[in-house]
Amino acid sequence: MTMRRFVQAAGITAVALFLMVATASASTVTYNTASTLTMFLNTNGATVTGSGLVLDSVGGAAATLTFAPNPSATSGVPSNINYGDFLLACPTCGTQLSGLGTSFNAFNFDLVVTDVSDGNALGEFVGSSTGGSVWSNVSQITITWTPAQIGPGTSDAMSGTNFGSTYFTVPNSGQSLIVAPNSGCPAQCGDTTIQGTVNQVSGVPEPTTFLLLGAGLLGLGVLRRKRA
Repeated sequence: MTMRRFVQAAGITAVALFLMVATASASTVTYNTASTLTMFLNTNGATVTGSGLVLDSVGGAAATLTFAPNPSATSGVPSNINYGDFLLACPTCGTQLSGLGTSFNAFNFDLVVTDVSDGNALGEFVGSSTGGSVWSNVSQITITWTPAQIGPGTSDAMSGTNFGSTYFTVPNSGQSLIVAPNSGCPAQCGDTTIQGTVNQVSGVPEPTTFLLLGAGLLGLGVLRRKRA
């Protein structure tokens, strides 16, 4: 093999490797979310196990905290994504200065993520909150999520499912701050989007691997030329 032909072959190899990287980086993930209110304290302070997506206030003005899951979404990777929205409503609440507010007791909330692209793999973020006081312009409710990441593979997967190379995370702080009922008005009053990220473990060789491969090809070409 002449050096010219070797250079041509190396160039073709480099283009093929580049296409591999480009193909891998164009991956998309389809997912959906669901949720259940799993445990909360009622108006008597007793622990109740239940289901549903609506939590009622326990003191003061009538208020609700409702979760709207994301029924279906497709995202490129890596990307920031939306797991769903909490809606905090208190129609008769006044401002904190007026003193006419309400309160929510502690609760737990299970956020289930289904990775449709990987055979409907299931994972769960468990949200816990100590509750807090709410006025029309103030919310003291914070939800803390665990674990911080589900996937890849069987990491924190449910029912023996497997996320493959895909993984989902919650915000770096692991917390969602529920906004006040008047936040975002008039378009989306009291709307808190639960955000996270989706990504995939790369199966493409690292740059160092490409460098070693290129050096090996060059060495084989030089050796072949010497023998010729």
